[in-house]
Amino acid sequence: MKISLPALVVPPSGGRFFGFRLKAELRTAALILPLAAFAASSPKPLPPVPLDGLIQERLSIPARDGTTLAGWVIRPDRPGKFPAIFEQRHADITAPSLRRAAAAVASSGYAVAMVNWRGTHDSTGRFISFRGLGWGEVRDGYDICEWLAVQPWCTGAVGTYGGSQGGYAQNYLAPTRPPHLRAQYIVDTGLSFFHDGYRVGGTTRPRKYRAQGEASGSVADNERLLAERDAHPNYDEFWHLEAASRRFADMNVPAFITGSWFDFLVDATIRTWIGRQHHGGPNSRGKQQLLLGPWLHGRLNKSFKTGQLVFPEHAAWPESAHMIRWFDYWLKAVDNHITDDAPVRYFVMGASGEPGAPGHVWREARDWPVPATATRLHLHADGKLADPAPGAKASGTTVHADPLNPVPLRTPRSLTATDVQEFEKEKDVRTWTTAPLAAPVEWTGQINAEIWLSSTAPDTDLILRVSDVYPDGRSMLLMEFPVRARYRAGWDRQVMLTPGEPALLKTHVGWTSMIFNRGHRIRLTISSTGAPFFEPNNQTGGQQTHDWLMHARPADHTIWHDAERPSCLIVPLASAPQKTSALPQ
Repeated sequence: MKISLPALVVPPSGGRFFGFRLKAELRTAALILPLAAFAASSPKPLPPVPLDGLIQERLSIPARDGTTLAGWVIRPDRPGKFPAIFEQRHADITAPSLRRAAAAVASSGYAVAMVNWRGTHDSTGRFISFRGLGWGEVRDGYDICEWLAVQPWCTGAVGTYGGSQGGYAQNYLAPTRPPHLRAQYIVDTGLSFFHDGYRVGGTTRPRKYRAQGEASGSVADNERLLAERDAHPNYDEFWHLEAASRRFADMNVPAFITGSWFDFLVDATIRTWIGRQHHGGPNSRGKQQLLLGPWLHGRLNKSFKTGQLVFPEHAAWPESAHMIRWFDYWLKAVDNHITDDAPVRYFVMGASGEPGAPGHVWREARDWPVPATATRLHLHADGKLADPAPGAKASGTTVHADPLNPVPLRTPRSLTATDVQEFEKEKDVRTWTTAPLAAPVEWTGQINAEIWLSSTAPDTDLILRVSDVYPDGRSMLLMEFPVRARYRAGWDRQVMLTPGEPALLKTHVGWTSMIFNRGHRIRLTISSTGAPFFEPNNQTGGQQTHDWLMHARPADHTIWHDAERPSCLIVPLASAPQKTSALPQ
């Protein structure tokens, strides 16, 4: 059965195309000449992959300022036209695994394209990172979408897909409203580069983004970007160009949005769904779907095995198969009833390897977050994490921090769903733990914290981690998040600590849906450093430049936990039970 779609918009001959004027001859050539005619002069060879019944071609796409955006497309090798879907990446797009995944989708009747950002790999132009993807002077995502739509092998219906950098790109594209964009499929995404990328929790990550520039082949341009970011330490107009969170009203396209519990970007992913679902344009509001599951950051990795945790097999998500169904509906008008699915589906985790443990079910909801009771678990002097507030007697726990000798995370990346006991034993790490649970406890929703801090330094960071402690002592990491003290009054200003004077830091810690089993304990861990993922604060209170560790100092901090300064974790105790969902399709 077919459903009707709005008429496709094709730019008139000789008119404006991508927002700039092309000569009629050039436009005609762009539509008729083989794609090989646009190939880059010396592109990186594509390693061979099986392409039975498919054809692979190089793309060289003209942007509105004359920049050439390099990519490839895999499409059915037969007469006819097909909907196009594309992803934008700064990373290498030649890997066989990427093209095998694209070929699997193309076999279902799609032209699947992947394109590098300007200034990276074989794409020309100056590298400007996320700033070239959205609503600024250059609009590369818009230009790619509209170019693909008028190719002789395309029906004119276009969608986008991708995760992480490819998720950011979709959030930046949506507010520009390309006429041919029909739907999006977003996985583990960022939304605002200041909040979700460069300054997560107010911290800075120059080493990460210097390495990103080097890997993309845009070292000189990237150094200029790092210098620009140094000049804008606060959330100001410079960062607004990379804040899709300010543009929800301009977003007007259905999207399927996937988030992973073991990914710090789950916060941005959830904010993406909330903003589009409730504050988007008329073709966005009410047409978003959200999926939250027990996985790590990334695409095509939504297995029932996550780090050192093993969940039941139904925790896995068939990402590619579902993406095809999503685009079949929105790009091919196939009435497969996918819009009848609940707006929100989420996996409630339970203890791994404990037969009969509660949890391990999919639930569905009409909105997010679901009802929960905010409950405070207070830090106590004896290392306990408990509901009762601490007593009146002044009480604090001291933790040392040396940015030149940071605490090692001992994991290749953050949030690996692994046992973090060794990190917790480090001398510059402190923990607070509940008593063994007498009955299962469910958290579903957002976890926040209020920490009273004083320091011998004018500025520092805290890294907060929450873990599920098993009866055998394993401390399985569920979430973590950093907070920089100088931004405690807001992202648009910096307020230094007065040495020795307590200050209140309020921060997001993470999202989850978890039933902690009877006999388990819940642990909050606090440190000031965690290398290499968290790049240290130099603790001088000076300007946050990408080379600021040249001037660093150690410091001692006090975490206060008394009646006047009750530090606590604020957790979402589950309220009304939600409807259980069948195995996701």
